[in-house]
Amino acid sequence: MSARMLQKVLREQEQLLTRQENENENDSDADSIDSRPTRPAANPFDLLDAEEDANELSEVGSPQDDSQQNSVEDKVDMAVSSVKTKKKKKKKKKNEEKVAYVDANTKDESIDLQLERLSVSEAGASSVVSSEIPTPTGNSKGRCILQKCSTQILAIDPKFLRAEDELRRIFGSKVVNAFENSHNSGNSRRKQVPRGGVHNYHIRRTILVAASDHWPRWDGGLSMEHIETKGLKYFRYTPSSSYLDAQKKFEAAKGINDLQGIAFVLVQHPYHVESLLALADAFKFAGEYQRSAEAIEKSLYALECAWHPLFNPIRGDCRLSYSCDSNKPLFLALLCHMQNLDRRGCHRSALEVCKLLLLLDSDDPVGAQFYIDYFSLRAKQYEWLELFADQFVSDNSLWLLPNFSFSLAVARFYLECEAPMKQSQVQTDSVPSIDLLKQALMLHPLVLKKIVDKAPLKDGAWLQILKHPHFAYAEAGSPSLEHLIQIYVEKNYIIWRLPELHKWLKDAAMQVIQTVNQDKGEAKDWACVRKEAFPSDKNEYSHLSIINFADSVPPPVDM
Repeated sequence: MSARMLQKVLREQEQLLTRQENENENDSDADSIDSRPTRPAANPFDLLDAEEDANELSEVGSPQDDSQQNSVEDKVDMAVSSVKTKKKKKKKKKNEEKVAYVDANTKDESIDLQLERLSVSEAGASSVVSSEIPTPTGNSKGRCILQKCSTQILAIDPKFLRAEDELRRIFGSKVVNAFENSHNSGNSRRKQVPRGGVHNYHIRRTILVAASDHWPRWDGGLSMEHIETKGLKYFRYTPSSSYLDAQKKFEAAKGINDLQGIAFVLVQHPYHVESLLALADAFKFAGEYQRSAEAIEKSLYALECAWHPLFNPIRGDCRLSYSCDSNKPLFLALLCHMQNLDRRGCHRSALEVCKLLLLLDSDDPVGAQFYIDYFSLRAKQYEWLELFADQFVSDNSLWLLPNFSFSLAVARFYLECEAPMKQSQVQTDSVPSIDLLKQALMLHPLVLKKIVDKAPLKDGAWLQILKHPHFAYAEAGSPSLEHLIQIYVEKNYIIWRLPELHKWLKDAAMQVIQTVNQDKGEAKDWACVRKEAFPSDKNEYSHLSIINFADSVPPPVDM
């Protein structure tokens, strides 16, 4: 709306106010009208907000209200006299009135109409469970609410995002600083500032990694463009002409496995991301894990420097599609960075990076949901893991996946252990951890055999347990489930080495055997559930490499 139109609207509303006051004050003379207190200067945009509020109040108000015909004028008068009122109070009042309206008419309305009329606030949406909200076909409002639930449960805490900050919390600043000083002195020659002796530029501060002083200036080879906004903001990376030239040289060197050619590309273009990722893989397989991690951090630094001014993944409203080739390096760099954080013991930072991967693309192209339970347990975020399993929106229930069926039982086990220490009781409506573990063993009996072999769990009782038909003849039943079980065992087997979990798992397995002996039909029921949850004859997760989830690092090789 132009400035002239705003002024016209403002004048009309002032005239309405004058006429209304003249009608209500027949006993007053013209002097009393002129002696009214001077009104504060009104912002036209606040006036328009007030009109919208008045229209909404006229819809939700009682039809028997005698002053309904004057609601617009009264609302405008209130807006003009309280321009400085905070916007948060307006939203809170509107939400309360709308919720009251829905409660009064819930019996006669369909779920579609309720979702359209009910505006869930940001504070209230975080408590909505995805399994309790139906999503009718074509109901964009319902999908929006479900999407908001996933976004809020994946809220990223910047203070836990960088490894350096977590290491200082674990070991203290003095220990970390002493280690960094000794490391810098041992590599002083490599970290000398070349030629000029002093940097004539400023190293940018980024949220993902801490850039080193010896890194070269960011060359600006990548940029990011805003594609569209449809409730969420969608972006993609755009390479410059010089970056495309470096990409051609990189592909030529990669085609003949020329590592020196890739290194030469980095001499000319130090922030060519694909070359940095390839060099990081070469360092990792050569046993140079620290240099590999530095190459990954360099790539993340370059990718973050290219972010669009509107791109802020911390807010949760920005998306990058993995299907776009120019966006794929960021996902691969974050995945490698998350794995490096895991090896360094920075599990809380790895959890925040895992959240970021899920936020950027809800299709989860790199399998972040098969890491997130492990990092939650290692970071002792047990309550958050349960909330995530309830509120995260996916095609299937997370409780049916092998990693979540067992990890949620472990989370509940530790919550029960912490309850006496916190002088609080576990919620009475929560399922005991032993029952959750028994359900997991009934649904995925093949996991037990693989965990006992992989951990390994050395106890004579396991020989008798694994001889029982329920475990001895256990099969996945589908390629997809078999692949997911292998992923879970490779990533989470180390958790079951803890003595308290070892004993707990053994007790649960023996109780499962007793249950199956008493009622063989129950095992068949769980087999039917397993078959319905994973019906495909194809491996739907073949794009997820088991090597990426393995705890062990490949042995060093000669470069």
